[in-house]
Amino acid sequence: MPRRHLRMTGAADCSLGAALRALRTELGLLAGFPAEVLAEAAEAVREPELSAHEDATDLPFLTIDPAASTDLDQAMHLERRHHGYRVHYAIADVAAFVRPGGALDAEAHRRVTTLYFPDGRIPLHPTVLSEGAASLLPGATRPAALWRIDLDSDGRTVATDVRRALVRSRAKLDYAGVQRQIDTGTAEEPLALLRDIGRLREEQELARGGISLNVPEQEITEHDGSYGLAYRAPLPAEDWNAQVSLLTGMAAAHLMAETGTGILRTLPIAPDGAVARLRRSAHALRIDWPHHVPYAEVVRSLDPTKGNHAAFLQECTTLLRGAGYTAFDHGELPDPAVHAAVADLYTHCTAPLRRLVDRYASELCLAATAGKEPPEWVREALPALPKEMAEGTRRAGAVERACVDLVEAVLLEDRVGELFDAYVVDIQERNPTVGTVHLRDPAIVGRIEGGTAALPLGERLRVRLTQAGPAAKTVLFAPA
Repeated sequence: MPRRHLRMTGAADCSLGAALRALRTELGLLAGFPAEVLAEAAEAVREPELSAHEDATDLPFLTIDPAASTDLDQAMHLERRHHGYRVHYAIADVAAFVRPGGALDAEAHRRVTTLYFPDGRIPLHPTVLSEGAASLLPGATRPAALWRIDLDSDGRTVATDVRRALVRSRAKLDYAGVQRQIDTGTAEEPLALLRDIGRLREEQELARGGISLNVPEQEITEHDGSYGLAYRAPLPAEDWNAQVSLLTGMAAAHLMAETGTGILRTLPIAPDGAVARLRRSAHALRIDWPHHVPYAEVVRSLDPTKGNHAAFLQECTTLLRGAGYTAFDHGELPDPAVHAAVADLYTHCTAPLRRLVDRYASELCLAATAGKEPPEWVREALPALPKEMAEGTRRAGAVERACVDLVEAVLLEDRVGELFDAYVVDIQERNPTVGTVHLRDPAIVGRIEGGTAALPLGERLRVRLTQAGPAAKTVLFAPA
């Protein structure tokens, strides 16, 4: 679910890197694994459980990820069929390595998710698994949950199947390279179909009332020893790739719903107050939102390369608050069961190397397709999973917020007292002298206070930086 993302390029050895390392220590987040966990991981690599895996190494899979990624959860092979398409989507089979009730399993339940920092990550599983034996690296045979999803010519799902298989990726591609190949017409058909299928799925999303937020990444840049922040808008290839993952998550949710046992990612419809607040932000950022136009239509009209549009997309993520995980058994679906942004049943199942719940979702779907009861270890874990995932997601969000605040504070450390051009994007209803400002250059969103007059919502405002630096851990502005 989209949030404000950060990436760091070439800045790992600067003072920012030191501040981020200190933040890890302060939050009690140590990357190392206990000795017994590492020993069990090493043993699992030597003897994975592969007895139930069929051979699908003849399919020429490829992976599409950020260039530096080595924890590769998904690989795909796309093909055209008579009157439609076939999506082969291989998801890393973490259960082939993690023994239920063992040290690895217990550690994964303690960590819940991989934690991301601008200069690195704290992984869910030991890297011998997450970046090695379980990762769908090119040229290596790997165990996977292999999805086969057939689509009609309009991109609607007509058949779904998932089973355990051994797969082999032929190529590790990155988003920029994929975009370039597709744009220049040099992509071979399995890759070129990503655009065709991605666009069809985007049309299906529009038809059912779903929304994908094309949220720009906030990127730390380096030039001649000087560091800054800028927005990087996602490439279309990233959105098309996300649609294939979304397709699989929806297929998995429907499989679980049909069998009466599962865990869903749910999101209630946003309350009227949240939408009203977003309308105020749209006005503040000069976003045209007539009262008769639905929210989803406004979002699709935005250009994330424009500063005010990028800021509004960040504000739109507030409507995603309240998302959670809901387990169910004995055929009774939760209420609500639908994810409001997806506008359908949905679950997380495509990132088991980085997210605990996905391993369980895969097992439930594999059992459903085979016409079997879920493994007992899966059923026993279901009741506690929503709370575990909520805590892990909260921790990941706290890390992300702390990183954003720290990065902004460190990068502006030497600029306290300087003046900046900003836009007032929000004000407190009870105290209109306090609010939030958006700076286009550098790409900063920060708190403003200290004035005596009400802030001019939606207006350009000259502001002075009054607080920054690693000790402050956040930035603060005042009207100039």
